[in-house]
Amino acid sequence: MDPVIVVGAGPVGLTLALALARQEVPTIVLDEGPGKEESRPARTVVLREDTAALLERLTGVPLAREGSQWAAWRSVRRKQVMREVTFGDDEPAPLHIAQHVLTGALREALAAERLVQIAVDSRLDSVEQEASGVTAHTRGPQGTWWRGSHLVGCDGPRSTVRKLLDIRFPGRTAVERHAVATLRAELPWPDEALLHRMPPWRTSGPSAGEVTARPLPDDVWRLDWLLPPGKDLVTPEVLLARVRETLAGWSGGSTPPYELLDTGVHTVHHRLARRWRVGRVFLAGDAAHLLGALGTQGLDEGLRDAGNLAWKLALAWHHGPHDALLDSYQAERRGSVAARLRAADQVLPLLRGGGGLRAYVPGTARGHDALLTDGHLGRGALGAPGVYDVSPLAPRHLEAEVPVGTAPGAQVTDVRVTAEDGSFVRLRDRLGRGALLVVLIAPGTGVWDRKHWVSAGIMPRLAAAVAALPHRAELLVAESYPGAAAHTVLLVRPDGHLVTALSGVRPADLYAAAEATLGGPAPVEAEAEATAGSAAQ
Repeated sequence: MDPVIVVGAGPVGLTLALALARQEVPTIVLDEGPGKEESRPARTVVLREDTAALLERLTGVPLAREGSQWAAWRSVRRKQVMREVTFGDDEPAPLHIAQHVLTGALREALAAERLVQIAVDSRLDSVEQEASGVTAHTRGPQGTWWRGSHLVGCDGPRSTVRKLLDIRFPGRTAVERHAVATLRAELPWPDEALLHRMPPWRTSGPSAGEVTARPLPDDVWRLDWLLPPGKDLVTPEVLLARVRETLAGWSGGSTPPYELLDTGVHTVHHRLARRWRVGRVFLAGDAAHLLGALGTQGLDEGLRDAGNLAWKLALAWHHGPHDALLDSYQAERRGSVAARLRAADQVLPLLRGGGGLRAYVPGTARGHDALLTDGHLGRGALGAPGVYDVSPLAPRHLEAEVPVGTAPGAQVTDVRVTAEDGSFVRLRDRLGRGALLVVLIAPGTGVWDRKHWVSAGIMPRLAAAVAALPHRAELLVAESYPGAAAHTVLLVRPDGHLVTALSGVRPADLYAAAEATLGGPAPVEAEAEATAGSAAQ
């Protein structure tokens, strides 16, 4: 079987290659660059807890040590604190990390991965596909051709893959622009992120109506100033004036010492590719979507693309064509990103439409700050991760289905579970291995040795039902789960989304749910071919 070809060596492409390798799928990464990441302190990313956990699981690197997990978030309007969020167990902190640090961790993990080959200085020139696979031709010093089972374009906003497939990429240009500066300084609120709207010192250049400060390790901060509409140049003089007056405003009148590390202008576009799959070729990350206004994070969505596609491609690679399963990638991920883009388009006129009567309506300012907080912290319609509740993979008409604290199609809560070998692990630690997860909620099991309960009660019947599922599954036991009663059985996808929760051991419902999650019954012809191929080897 030919490897999967990944075009693009940014965070999304590298994450996808590593996720496939963890499921024993070989990949070739076509990197048009020299294989090294340029250090740009002004390019940083904010990741939600579950996407940060995905990267830590793949790289083995505790990214919280490389980035900053904020202690709190504050929203200020003029001089008044409008909203404060303190992070803890009930409100996990986002992870803020420099993009080159993240990419470096991914490259280091891939260097030790036997199933991944990175071809540097390899720019895609053309793609040919037929029923049996894909051929990619590259140009440059390493120009050649590569044969793959599938190809995934993770090659950014100007995606060559998307253009070769003639896929439209409609949307809006320059929805927002921000001047960016990364600097080292001591600010009055260490380890806290701040959104300051309408700061009272706005004197330099065009009105700086909004500035965001996000901490990084070692007293480094990224500051973003929202720029007014238009194409006015941000000169070095204007940017330095903004830095000085902002730091002075926050520090009580005088500019504290600072070291300027990097600057830039960040322009936000909103676009969504019409199609994310054409035969054996897929799009992911910025090649498929652009978003980022109002504090939302585009890379976070790109990593969700990689997590969603990896287990589906791996299953198809190992077990033959599963068109319904592969088609669900576009249905789930495009639908999720489209919902966030629609939410942003609805909110933008309210937040960026100027003053008028809205400025005098009681509660308006607090409502605006709540919306912006949702975008920055990954909550609500603007920022929350997608729920695949209308997925084509969602099972239908399960008599034993019961509600729990997680909606079907949403990311599961990370609870402590007992694995089949008796060890205690986190639920998220078992994701990304290609297996379905079946979790029994059994209060009290945590205080007993596994040998005392593994053969008692409903466990033997559940173990038999799990062994009979149409795909490899791992049986786990948890003492509790939010909203779940004792003897509730959860079925979880390899990417961590809840399929269903069942009341007790219901083998027929469990099997039907697992079969639906795989896109329906496996094609008989594909199974026969796979069996014949294995016999020939």
